[in-house]
Amino acid sequence: MITRPPLPARLGPSLRRWRTLNRVKQAALAADLGVSQAMISRWEAGLARPEGRHASAVMALLTARAGSAADRALLRLVRGSAEPVHLICDLTHRLLAASPARAATWRAPVEDLLGTPLWRFASDGIAEGEAQLAARGWYEPAPEDVEVYTERADFAELTIRAGVIRYARLPLSEGGFARLISDGARQAPA
Repeated sequence: MITRPPLPARLGPSLRRWRTLNRVKQAALAADLGVSQAMISRWEAGLARPEGRHASAVMALLTARAGSAADRALLRLVRGSAEPVHLICDLTHRLLAASPARAATWRAPVEDLLGTPLWRFASDGIAEGEAQLAARGWYEPAPEDVEVYTERADFAELTIRAGVIRYARLPLSEGGFARLISDGARQAPA
């Protein structure tokens, strides 16, 4: 069982985007994290990756939060959608919102899952798809939607049906990213 998603290989561009949107200079971020400005530059260029407490601190910065009116409107749209969709933090897989149609397919109430990472429910197919995101351009400035095939996976809280799921990467106002997950071609429930 995979307990948490891997730290994305392409974390640098997301960190640079967060800094730019939040008007934080490399030197200021370096001072806050207790590293050199050169190390921030290396992380952003993809020449090095944060590790240990630095990785945790960078993940905390990049975790999706619906801070602006536009971000909150996105959450309302997902919660009101007639389609089976849900929205997660792209980095942590923490559930941000789910539509009634998606909630109807889950056995656990959405309220019990909100704010918690859904990665613990990742099937092998979902984990494999996650590992291929960078190669498929997911971390580029304007990525195409990505389709991933998953096998059926049963959990007490929910069942993932076999078939295709579609990811769309959405930038949020404060610099984090959300992932809209919708159904593609799915097999009928068994």
